[in-house]
Amino acid sequence: MLKISDFARLGQVSMRTLRYYDEIGLLKPVQVDTLTGYRYYAVEQLTRLHRILDLKEMGFELAQIVQLLDEQVTPEHFRSVLQQRLAEVQQQILIEQERQARIEARLKQLALDSQQASYEVVLKRLKPQLVASSRTTVPSVALQLRFARQMLQFLKECGVRTSEQLLLLTLDTNGEGDRSLVEVAIPVEGSSVGNIVERSSGHITIRELPAVTAATLLYRGDPYGLSEVYQSLGAWIEAHGYAVAGPSRHLLLHYQDEPGSCLSEVQLPVERKEGGAGRLFLHSGRRPVGAEGVALPARATAGS
Repeated sequence: MLKISDFARLGQVSMRTLRYYDEIGLLKPVQVDTLTGYRYYAVEQLTRLHRILDLKEMGFELAQIVQLLDEQVTPEHFRSVLQQRLAEVQQQILIEQERQARIEARLKQLALDSQQASYEVVLKRLKPQLVASSRTTVPSVALQLRFARQMLQFLKECGVRTSEQLLLLTLDTNGEGDRSLVEVAIPVEGSSVGNIVERSSGHITIRELPAVTAATLLYRGDPYGLSEVYQSLGAWIEAHGYAVAGPSRHLLLHYQDEPGSCLSEVQLPVERKEGGAGRLFLHSGRRPVGAEGVALPARATAGS
């Protein structure tokens, strides 16, 4: 048997950690001296200690590790647990990558604060459009785009004729935490939709986006500088006697390239205020820093 100090040295953990693992029943010594309370461990227990440390490095909580090691978990269940953990890590990576991109966009903005540029805000009449639609509350732009691409792939596999352009409608920004309710809308040919609603278990619906008048702005780059675009559109709308009249639309025109070269059009439905002037469309101001714009199967991932 090994003294706790020797076992801690071999396992590359502190004695304090071993005492805590004993307290919570995660790794108990094989013997405790009744007079001194000193703990002794067997060399064979290093295997369990290494498994504990390995699972901890994967991000599992100690309570989860107790269950995984002590409840006779089958290999199939353990594999399922690891796959779930992998999905959580992948989602967190996407969220952190988006956070990194937002910081980089802000740094670029600070570097360009002294530069002035002009860009056009154009008032358009958007025609009614038949779309395949599904809703999601995933918390980041990257995950929204992944959701949209999976939905597009699902539609193609079902034989639906679609546009390659994606449309994201922000329906509600007052969800829990950073989550917004977003509707993914993909233009489709009505004659090809078939029974797509049933095949998606109702997660995908077919509807017509109504015709609207919208203030629009073309935006090239990654999706993380859009707050600057909306601020500029808002200023134009106010200055020209309009008011926002519906959910914002983010039309992704080209989104397969590097983020900095993506092209999208931001569309804000508007209506004329009483007495509004509605003058022409050129707006001058600071150019926005960035630029533009889970596996579905839809039945498994899409919101409704």
